[in-house]
Amino acid sequence: MHGEEAVTLHRPVPATGDVVADSRVVAVYDKGEKGAVVERETVLTDPANGELIATITRTAFAMADGDFGGPAQAPVQRNRPQRKPDAVLEFQTRRDQALLYRLCGDRNPLHADPDVANAAGFGTPILHGLCTYGICCRAVLQAFCRFEPDRFRSHSVRFSAPVFPGDLITIKLWNDDGDVSFEADVPARNASVIKNGKSRIVQ
Repeated sequence: MHGEEAVTLHRPVPATGDVVADSRVVAVYDKGEKGAVVERETVLTDPANGELIATITRTAFAMADGDFGGPAQAPVQRNRPQRKPDAVLEFQTRRDQALLYRLCGDRNPLHADPDVANAAGFGTPILHGLCTYGICCRAVLQAFCRFEPDRFRSHSVRFSAPVFPGDLITIKLWNDDGDVSFEADVPARNASVIKNGKSRIVQ
């Protein structure tokens, strides 16, 4: 299961061109009987000059793969500001959102096959975590960047619960001099779906 996702942009991402992607496993953490956390890093560079474009860090939770004697994961706590949000945005997902998003290349049947979703304990196919990640990125762009993507420097989230296609997502955002904190909920299910959201933008 997808646990966290983060990207650091070292320069504006060109609309077209070639990239080289180098991936490695950074660490594997032992969560005991619960499972294991695998942290992977992918570095994107420009093959023409070797310049860094972006660094992507992803963690995945491998259920039932713990108890191997590995190191424990140090807790990371990102506290959001204790005030009313500076912006609150709502995004209505489509009933076929996961079927559309899988055209990006993620064909995991968990997002399309009801039987697979049932076997995983979800009852119905769930939305891709990266789709929710993108919706949160859109919220930051809309609220504080006037839809100017070159102002983004980093974007990270922790996935805390699944989004189901058709859910209405409410995103609360706080901006402190370009350090944007955010969290996302599905009020109809009283579910917190994104925690510890953090973006860095150019003001």
